[in-house]
Amino acid sequence: MFLSLPTLTVLIPLVSLAGLFYSASVEEDFPQGCTSTTSLCFYSLLLPITIPVYVFFHLWTWMGIKLFRHN
Repeated sequence: MFLSLPTLTVLIPLVSLAGLFYSASVEEDFPQGCTSTTSLCFYSLLLPITIPVYVFFHLWTWMGIKLFRHN
């Protein structure tokens, strides 16, 4: 069963925040060691940046569909 959008809107940032805190507690050189793509720390910093970009483009697409339908 798929999760609803409001549930995902709350769940995804919480999971990314938990990953960020986990990386901060496990990695010894947390901010400087996040440059390698093999590091979990890299993805825990990438995810909070990716989510707002995804939401922006999702809303942009939705707005385009709404405007196309009404014109």
